[in-house]
Amino acid sequence: MQYQAATEYYYNYTPVSHQYYPTVAIDPLERVAKLAAQNAVVIFSLSTCCMCYAVKSLFSGMGVNPTVYELDEDPVRGREIERALVRLMGSSTAVPVVFIGGRLVGSMDRVMASHINGTLVPLLKKAGALWL
Repeated sequence: MQYQAATEYYYNYTPVSHQYYPTVAIDPLERVAKLAAQNAVVIFSLSTCCMCYAVKSLFSGMGVNPTVYELDEDPVRGREIERALVRLMGSSTAVPVVFIGGRLVGSMDRVMASHINGTLVPLLKKAGALWL
């Protein structure tokens, strides 16, 4: 099944500094888990990252409306989350990181591999992000 890329992309943009951060210190990995569990599809991204743009475009082209956390929009908390994602992923590149249904899917390569082998659409349906 092929998807035509839309000329306009729509997704839920949520600033990292939004109300999700209490003044009490919280472990960044715990913060990532809480943010990832709040929506069907969550992408941690940088606004200037071409791979992040590509993964957001993939989901938008499929008709999925992901919640996107642009980490560079909040230099303090975004940097903390970026370091936590590096630890979580075990690599030097932190973004993009995709969660579907609160579960870690991975970065761009894992998302594209899932899309190519046909396992991405069932994951999206199970999470309630896609109604085909």
